[in-house]
Amino acid sequence: MEALVQWFTANLSQFISAEAVVFIISMIPILELRGGLLAASLLKIAPRVSIPLCIAGNIIPIPFILLFIRQIFKLLKKTRIFRGLIVRLENRAMGKSDTIKKYEFWGLMLFVGIPLPGTGAWTGALIASLLNIDIKKSSLAILCGIFMASVIMYILSYVIVGNVVS
Repeated sequence: MEALVQWFTANLSQFISAEAVVFIISMIPILELRGGLLAASLLKIAPRVSIPLCIAGNIIPIPFILLFIRQIFKLLKKTRIFRGLIVRLENRAMGKSDTIKKYEFWGLMLFVGIPLPGTGAWTGALIASLLNIDIKKSSLAILCGIFMASVIMYILSYVIVGNVVS
């Protein structure tokens, strides 16, 4: 993930502000808030600026995933080009769904909030949508998970790595 963050940071920062780079990275699947805060610490952006940017960037795609991903997947599965990819994405997401199935709100919140590879708001929203979890419950769980991940990643990116900026 660090290599991806460094690539996006190096290539985007030539054209847009460091804050915009962090915001965009936070919207990208796989990188999300974790990558955004890591990039922010590398770019020496103060936490009081970077944390709200990363949270906002990470939240923006979630309603669209919760509301539309099943319909989009259904359409894409009808095409020969995307069928295999969509089936793999669904199987990968559902393979990580056991805790969420069992505990719903708390499982989804922890899945999104604990920054491990393959977890995060994008995958959590995909799983919630595929499991037909109530949109209000899943939105709140994902939001709480994003806040939890922001605290954990702040500590990892700014405190432990030592790039604290005031």
